[in-house]
Amino acid sequence: MTADYDTLAKTITALTEGETDSVALMATIACEVHHSDDRFDWTGFYRVTEPGLLKIGPYQGGHGCLVIPFDRGVCGAAARTGMVQLVPDVEAFPGHIACASSTRSELVLPVLNAAGDVIAVFDIDSDQPDAFNEQDANQLGKILSSVFAK
Repeated sequence: MTADYDTLAKTITALTEGETDSVALMATIACEVHHSDDRFDWTGFYRVTEPGLLKIGPYQGGHGCLVIPFDRGVCGAAARTGMVQLVPDVEAFPGHIACASSTRSELVLPVLNAAGDVIAVFDIDSDQPDAFNEQDANQLGKILSSVFAK
């Protein structure tokens, strides 16, 4: 099963309507996205809790790393640069942090608030190599923007 992004966007919009608590929003998005596609092995948020530091937020899947500095790994790169990280082979990514040994590819999107500040990153891991593409990044980016950048 692969994600039907139109349905996913409508579902998330309906479920998050009127909600302002970022943790509630993150929990709902992580759950809905995780269960929308068989490629998604671990799906969740790392929140910016202090300058240069991410801490685990709501997620679905096995355990994740608790703390990730901006200068390490794929999530740190997304937070530091504010740019989507589309990684077909995590072993080839310099400084990759192996939170789960099963992860083969990763998609990490910066989560911006209405002011354009990075408040978190949305991390999706797959146990399949080269599991993600630009369409995944674009569609998930639109969903995140519709929820957090209002």
